[in-house]
Amino acid sequence: MYSELDGQVVVVTGGSRGIGADTARAFAGQGARVAVLGRDRAALDQVAADIGGLGLVADVTDLAAIEDARRRVEDGLGPVTILCAFAGGGIARPGPTADMTVEEWHSVVDGNLTSTFLTVKSFLPGMLERGAGSIVTMSSSAGRLPSNLPGASPSLGNPWGAPVAYEAAKAGVQAFSRHVAAEAGPRGVRVNCVAPAAIRTERTARLMPPDMRDAVAAMHPLGRIGETSDVADAALFLASDRSAWLTGLTIDVAGGRIML
Repeated sequence: MYSELDGQVVVVTGGSRGIGADTARAFAGQGARVAVLGRDRAALDQVAADIGGLGLVADVTDLAAIEDARRRVEDGLGPVTILCAFAGGGIARPGPTADMTVEEWHSVVDGNLTSTFLTVKSFLPGMLERGAGSIVTMSSSAGRLPSNLPGASPSLGNPWGAPVAYEAAKAGVQAFSRHVAAEAGPRGVRVNCVAPAAIRTERTARLMPPDMRDAVAAMHPLGRIGETSDVADAALFLASDRSAWLTGLTIDVAGGRIML
């Protein structure tokens, strides 16, 4: 479908499972040479075996670890032409903003926003030097619409929606992506962002009982929860030449839940 991706060198962070893993498989299916970064050695090995690529353990909140992984990718596969900065993390309890601890705030912001900055900081210079590249970052519908609005989050007794730090971090990823797009565009590098709504993954399958799953699906005009392949397909498009005139955009992979 995207013949121009054949032979491209792609890095996917958060690539050990879920959206990241299926995005890596999608790029490999187009003939790209793919490296997946994450923290679960066994899961990374499985994905790497599936795609015939590299699986590298790296903490994306640690610049030295990312730099080491970048050098290993370049040594093994060549210069990176496409970066999918999809890793996210950090844990915080849903609840009032005033009850969030400073430690919870930093954990979520570092895991989602700072990690995106550090990853782009490591891979962007090479793209700028070569005058070409495509970066796709990962936000969320939580960064587009407060999840604590009445009726916005049918979470079985949780009226607070997503933690405020998560919403702020994911909104920050969008602003960061626009800024870098404006900065890097004149030098041939495009930066776009995907913002998924509810996506079916192993984790969400564990957390959502059937009645909650039905309620979440009903919140989307297209009437279903998203699949990891929906996000992977958007990433393929944004990284390909088919989107050569697009940069600085956030694409809502949200089944109509977000319409901006």
